[in-house]
Amino acid sequence: MQVNVGVVNELISTANMDVLTTSLLLGAFIGILLSLTGAGGGILSVPLLVFALHISVGEASPVSLLAIMLAACVGAYLGLHDGTVRYKAAGLMAVCGVAFAPLGIWAAQRLPNSWLILIFIFVLVYVAVKMLRQENYERGTANSLLNRLAQPCQTDNMRGRLMWTAPCAYSIMAVGSSAGFLTGLLGIGGGFIIVPALRRYTNLDIKSIVATSLAVITIVSSGGLIMASSRGLVNWDLAWPFASGAVLGMLSGRKIARRLAEPLIQQVFAILALLIATGLLLKLIVSDGFFF
Repeated sequence: MQVNVGVVNELISTANMDVLTTSLLLGAFIGILLSLTGAGGGILSVPLLVFALHISVGEASPVSLLAIMLAACVGAYLGLHDGTVRYKAAGLMAVCGVAFAPLGIWAAQRLPNSWLILIFIFVLVYVAVKMLRQENYERGTANSLLNRLAQPCQTDNMRGRLMWTAPCAYSIMAVGSSAGFLTGLLGIGGGFIIVPALRRYTNLDIKSIVATSLAVITIVSSGGLIMASSRGLVNWDLAWPFASGAVLGMLSGRKIARRLAEPLIQQVFAILALLIATGLLLKLIVSDGFFF
């Protein structure tokens, strides 16, 4: 039986183009989410890459880091231009995050792919539930005097900047360390920790929280990406189109955000996260036979 080499090469080329196109479109979607939420893009990027491109979590994480880093960098730059980034808090969180990201990468290389997917499922469900409850929380205790007094990081009414105390510094360091570890472990940027934590521990407005989160994500993701690249873990053929789409999505998302109410964004994102978590669980059960 003779094989037509030209036909085989054409099929391979078409398959590669389909993968690149899919990677580009997924990146655009993630960039839009990152722009809207300051947190959501990173946490969904790896599961979507695993689903759409049929790669492992370990392969998807470095690809995700490049996209998150570039898209977050664009958002952070725009936030700096608008004066909404709290750069001292961002710097402290980033230093702690970069310090703990290698520990997450080390753990990711030693855990089975099925266990990493289980961790992802837990994280997705946790974030979805938190977002669905966020609106009620803000309507209830979030604006109460008792809640404001419980926040260790308060802003100066004159300048709008954080007033630094020991409890405030410890809280910020803990947030950065946790975000850094999960960035290395799952390649998710850590924004899903930073945004809710800054809402809990500070009285910053949402624009400052999102912009500060993006600044931290930029630095921490850069550290994780450098570490992954030095170990030869980055598939650059997938990473660059995915990252390019994410940057375009970030720029487009800023225009969309002006037309959508924040509670609606949170609800849609939470439902999407739950759907993806369900899909990952079914993949473990049906395809991988994890529970059998």
